[in-house]
Formats: sequence, C-alpha cells, structure tokens
Amino acid sequence: MPDGAPAGRRSRAGAEAARYGVLRRLGAALKHDMVVNLQAIAMMAEVLNARLERGSPSPAEFQASITKLNRLAREAVANCLKVASWIEPGEDEGVRLADGVDECMALLASNFNFRGFAVTKEVTDGTFQVSRVVLRNLLIASLITLTDAAEGPSEVRVKAQVVSGFAEISVWISPRQDGFEGLPYEASYRQLEWSDVQALALAESVDLVRGPDQIVIRMPRSVATAPLQIAPV
Repeated sequence: MPDGAPAGRRSRAGAEAARYGVLRRLGAALKHDMVVNLQAIAMMAEVLNARLERGSPSPAEFQASITKLNRLAREAVANCLKVASWIEPGEDEGVRLADGVDECMALLASNFNFRGFAVTKEVTDGTFQVSRVVLRNLLIASLITLTDAAEGPSEVRVKAQVVSGFAEISVWISPRQDGFEGLPYEASYRQLEWSDVQALALAESVDLVRGPDQIVIRMPRSVATAPLQIAPV
C-alpha cells in the first residue's frame, strides 16, 4: 500500500493481512479437524466391506453399521461446517465467553504441546456473550504473537472475566522453570507480530493493552444481529 494511501485503506489492509496470517497459521489445525471425522467414516466403510466379503452379515448387523455410518456422516458435515466458519465466518454471532475461549484453546492445543507451551486458563463461567469472530481473531492472534516471540518453551496463562460490563481477556507468557525442551519448530507461515494484533483490534474497535509479555483484550457484550438459523441435520 503506497504511503500516500488514505489511513482508512491502510488500516483495512493491515487488518486483512493480519486475518490472512492468522488463518495461514491455523491451516494445519483446521485441516486436522476437518478430516478426522472423514477418516472415521473411511475406516467404518472398510470394516463393513470386509464383513460383506466374508459373507452377508445379518440384517441387524447391516442395519447397525449403516446407522453408525449415517451418524458419522452427520458429525463430519457438522464439523466441516464448523471449520469452514473459521475461513468464512458469514453472519457474526454471539458466543458465551467461556465457550469462545475454549474453542480457541482447543484449536491451538496440539501445536502448543508440540512446542512445549504449558497452557492454563481461568475463565469466569456465565452467560456473558461476545462476538465469536472478533474473539477468535484477537485471542488467536494474541496467543500466536506472544508464543512466536518466546525464546523457548514457556508457560501461557489465559484469564477471561467480566469487568464493568466488558469481557476482559488477559494472556501472559513466561519461561518454563522445569527444564522442559520443546521439539524443533518452524512456522508454516510468517510469524505474527504486535502490529497484527493492533490492526485487528483497530478494525473491530476493541480496546487493547500491551504489557511486558502480556496482552489484555477488552470486548463489549455481543448484540445479536444475525437471524436465527436452523441447524443442519
């Protein structure tokens, strides 16, 4: 973007670049979540095929296998739709603060374990809802930014609570003291930086505070704007 471009265009471009960077860094985790149910279907189909080759199974066994395949297929469709929502969010929706944090942490769990990051979280349980899209982008970007800057295996703490009518999510990182050595790791895409988190916060009008090895996100309550939708069957 040329230096003479309007500030609004520069900020939008920065936010889009940050969102793309977040998605690229999540690529491996999203791919795993998408195929895990499909692999279960393939394995079940192989088992059923083996039974058919050995001789026709009883009608009850055949019906049970078909029922299980149907259930696995439904779960695969639901999971693929969930993964697709990370790539193309569509209409924004609210999510309970605790549930939204859990979604983000679950997606990064394998990567963090591999790299030697011990993660703990403290989340206030309640009905307070925030924007799912905004929480995903900002919390994931904050976690990746802090861990990218770490010099080695570390302890990562996430605390989410409601303070004065706002959701306050704090992320801290500090070196591990137990001598744990993580496996060699090279990011699949560029490292994320503080400027990426800032660009996302500016685009979403979210308050952001940076301290030594810490990022604090302050988000408003989500206001429902998307129409009710029927869940896929």
